[in-house]
Amino acid sequence: MEYVTLNNGLKMPILGFGVFQIPKEETEKCVLDAIEVGYRLFDTAQSYGNERAVGNAIKASGLDRSEFFITTKLWISEQGYEKAKKSIEGSLERLQMEYVDLLLIHQPFGDYYGTYRAMEELYNEGKLKAIGVSNFYSDRLIDLIKFNKVVPMVNQVETHPFHQQVEANEIMKKYGVQIQAWAPFAEGKNDLFSNEVLVSIGNKYNKSSAQVTLRYLIQRGISVLPKSIKKERMQQNFDVFDFELSQDDMDAILKLDQPVSSFFDHADPAMVERLTGYTRSFD
Repeated sequence: MEYVTLNNGLKMPILGFGVFQIPKEETEKCVLDAIEVGYRLFDTAQSYGNERAVGNAIKASGLDRSEFFITTKLWISEQGYEKAKKSIEGSLERLQMEYVDLLLIHQPFGDYYGTYRAMEELYNEGKLKAIGVSNFYSDRLIDLIKFNKVVPMVNQVETHPFHQQVEANEIMKKYGVQIQAWAPFAEGKNDLFSNEVLVSIGNKYNKSSAQVTLRYLIQRGISVLPKSIKKERMQQNFDVFDFELSQDDMDAILKLDQPVSSFFDHADPAMVERLTGYTRSFD
């Protein structure tokens, strides 16, 4: 496993396992399978509804808590200083943990300034080993950095061959924020798994287009969170440290980049209305 070092000195695996859209009744088995494969970074969120299942799997693994790097995220409905502090305790209870390794603000809406102040306090108390944000565009990220004491350690954003976040990543590097990719496979959009460029490069190394994608992002220093419910795919996604892409390969994949999201625009009023109106039970 390769690691990235966050701006507070904490080491984080560059490759993790995401549990977005895995039903809570399947999550525990999937996480246990991933642990057996070798994953130690697990990424969940309040809005995924499977924090408790992730915690159950970590306990059932028999491994010491210190072996794992656990990330969760606060949803929009939990924003604000007092509400966030209470909600973070709820996440810890569901995860059955005394601390989480990384807590992120899931979306850049609501009173995320109050939320971040609460996170700073709990970070200083040791309940959060690292704090950061998710889906923050560069302007909001800079604004948050300029008016708070602790620079976010991570910004988790949509990043894959068709939306590579090159300029945004340069701004994150300037401020010492680690970029982390959600949906590194773009959920198969744009026929990623059969893309001619990715398949052709993969054939040179006897690797799949998915493995080439992960390797490309990792070589750019981007932390990645692939997801699969199939153990053989988990293993395949994990086997990306035994080859290295050439500069020609990297240049060819860079040309796949597109200026727009493959999913949605956080500046689109209709999307903001949709996200801010989304509520659910976290259990």
